[in-house]
Amino acid sequence: MSSDYEVYRDAWGVPHLRAADPLILAYAQGRTTARDRAWQLEVERHRSQGSTAAFLGAEAVSWDRFARQVRLDDTARRCFEALDADTAAWVRAYADGVGDGLAEGAARDPRFASTGLEPSRWEPWVPLGIWLSTHILFAGFPTKLWRDRVGQALGEECLTLFATDGPGTAGSNGWLVPGERTATGSAIIAGDPHRFIEDPGVYQQIRLACPEFDVVGLAVPGVPGLGHFGHTGTVAWAITNAMADYQDLYVEQLRREDGEGGEPGTGAGGGTGSGPAPGAVRGTTVTALGPDGRWHPVHRHTETIAVAGAGAVEVEVLETDRGPVVVDTPERTISLRYPPRVRADLGFAALRALLHARTVADVDRAVDGWAEPVNVVHAADTEGGLLHRVAGAVPERHPANRLRPVPAWDPAYVWQGWAAMPAEPVQGFAVMANARGIAAPLGVEFAPPHRADRIRELLSGSADWSAPDMAAVHNDNHLASAAPVLALLATLSGLTPAAEHLRRRLLAWDRRMDADSTEAAAFAALRTAFARRLAGDPEFKELTEPPAGPEVFHPWLYLLPRIGYALEGLLTTSLLPRLDRAGHLRGALEDIADQPHDTPWSATHRLAPWAALPDPEAVWPGLAGDHDCVNASSSVPGVTDLAARGSAARYVWDLARRDDSLWVVPLGADGVPGSAHHLDQLPLWARGDLVPVVTDWTRLSKESA
Repeated sequence: MSSDYEVYRDAWGVPHLRAADPLILAYAQGRTTARDRAWQLEVERHRSQGSTAAFLGAEAVSWDRFARQVRLDDTARRCFEALDADTAAWVRAYADGVGDGLAEGAARDPRFASTGLEPSRWEPWVPLGIWLSTHILFAGFPTKLWRDRVGQALGEECLTLFATDGPGTAGSNGWLVPGERTATGSAIIAGDPHRFIEDPGVYQQIRLACPEFDVVGLAVPGVPGLGHFGHTGTVAWAITNAMADYQDLYVEQLRREDGEGGEPGTGAGGGTGSGPAPGAVRGTTVTALGPDGRWHPVHRHTETIAVAGAGAVEVEVLETDRGPVVVDTPERTISLRYPPRVRADLGFAALRALLHARTVADVDRAVDGWAEPVNVVHAADTEGGLLHRVAGAVPERHPANRLRPVPAWDPAYVWQGWAAMPAEPVQGFAVMANARGIAAPLGVEFAPPHRADRIRELLSGSADWSAPDMAAVHNDNHLASAAPVLALLATLSGLTPAAEHLRRRLLAWDRRMDADSTEAAAFAALRTAFARRLAGDPEFKELTEPPAGPEVFHPWLYLLPRIGYALEGLLTTSLLPRLDRAGHLRGALEDIADQPHDTPWSATHRLAPWAALPDPEAVWPGLAGDHDCVNASSSVPGVTDLAARGSAARYVWDLARRDDSLWVVPLGADGVPGSAHHLDQLPLWARGDLVPVVTDWTRLSKESA
């Protein structure tokens, strides 16, 4: 089949694929991706199957256990079997291409030899499994476990006290500038998805062309098509996380063959019955109390996780009528109900349909079938069409389901259908930055308004925007969320001379987290010291215990990062009247006053990407920006200045002329360490530059077969 398609590359190694028909093109996308990113693809396949510990060792067991318990691979198989015939053939062609390219790709990458990992052919549902494993924690359902702890420790009125878009939630910026506001008279779509930065990158620049379509965009390696960001020449689209809540946790009452738990009760969780349910002894036949008052069979089996360098681990997999059990401790058992498992639908037909889109109406119809995750969508076409809507699957249910685990035996918390997806006309600029807005009816916690407000402010400064101008928005480093800390700082008096000097210096600061700013670094140091002092306040004593339950949920359950991200809200809320904010800030300022504070922000705010097999000798650049800046290179305030999350790509789609579009990724197009295009975009990305999108075939280099 390789003779039926051609591979071209631009100066950055980005693959441009041209084939005779969509199925051959899907095969070509899979095979080319396997050549470029075999290690990444095999890691992601094993993550979706819960088998990474077999070559990565004991540290990977926590993820593998979760993947098995939540039944990612089984759900992927179900969703594949439910696909329409054309979409199934398209996905199968991609998986076949990956399988045929893995050997060549593995031969290029030394990590296979160093770990002993042997690539193997893909089952056709593996792309769906990768999509699932990438997004299963995307909406942050472990936050419900955190809120449950907060409600018990601080009171029901404090459930959303720590509301923010961190620490584990993925967000994005996106904006649509209509033609009347651009230099060309045609619309521009721009933005950047915020995810954990990974090596290799989570987005792959690629072009897919055949007689039926010609689309350039950002693919998820291991998944066919260009679901999130694409430009067909006549229409372009982009998404951000809608911050919708669409995954529910249920406290289960289980009964086992050789013993049973007591009667269900409300426990410590108040009226919703979210507290601990009585435990049960282990047995082989398990039933769960349902909302009809009857005991229903629970699926149960065990699986074995192989662990490199250690003994195998046995995992019990349980699934009630609500969904797979993801927490099973002596205190309580909790199941997860999530739409792909309920509906056997991941929306992959929408991925295929988007490739064929020619107009905004086509994009609108395609994303009607979108399922997971729930996104805000922008689209614009060359005819002047504009789109701003939400797409995905959100269940209708009791409001308490959105807040915390609810009792599985209570009929009040049963899903009642599916919510309508909001849409609204584009008036002026359309901005999406995870803030409360078009998707507000579908969620609980949203990002602070700072990024969205700042983007609107910047865009309002001109009516003559061009594609290159968008970099100024991408790279804006103004930190509006510093205001409450600085306002409180302004009230302090009676300080030591060193602390008073630092106070005056910070109050004169321009609130920009620029890479070379020593004041930005000093503010970050104060914020860290302040968060740590607040975390030690007696008000939060009951939240200081290390979290229990699955390790994979722990990023959502530790107090200090929660305080660091929610600092602004904690300074302005009236819910904690005994919290000595001024005293803690005074102490924090004195703690750091004698430090020199003469190093720039980029000295400590360095990129720290995730890698399945980290390179201990890697040196990563320092960065500008911060969590609430438009340039959202995110550290974990109170814990570290290192930036693990940020712009996983930046894009500018120009509807006047596609070749005037721009993009960049954090590392490069090739996933093989030491290759020419592994890190060649990193310096550009780090300083906020973009590279041209080249689609003229005569300006590309054809690869030999």
